[in-house]
Amino acid sequence: MISNMLQYKDYYGSVEYSANDECFFGKIIGTADLVTFEGESVDKLKAAFNEAVEDYLVLCKEAGKEPQKSYKGSFNVRLSPELHRQTAVLARKMNLSLNGFVEKAITDEIMQVTSTG
Repeated sequence: MISNMLQYKDYYGSVEYSANDECFFGKIIGTADLVTFEGESVDKLKAAFNEAVEDYLVLCKEAGKEPQKSYKGSFNVRLSPELHRQTAVLARKMNLSLNGFVEKAITDEIMQVTSTG
């Protein structure tokens, strides 16, 4: 499976390439704070990402701010009204809450993708 992300500690970073600048770049994803990094090679990009995470943690500590974790386990899902209705009815038939149904569907999809990857 191809991945366009880096991981360090509990943080993930995007990976992109700029042909104009001939460098890799990215940002920490999943936080409201904008933290970017770049490097001329994959190894330099990884090092810059790790350093960006460390700098972010230090800056948060110095500011007395709790660092944001990349993912907190809550997100909004927007569906068409008809799909929302169908999902709610099926969840009820399966004796699941709507959240439980969505979590099961996502877990099943992840298991399918990772088992074939």
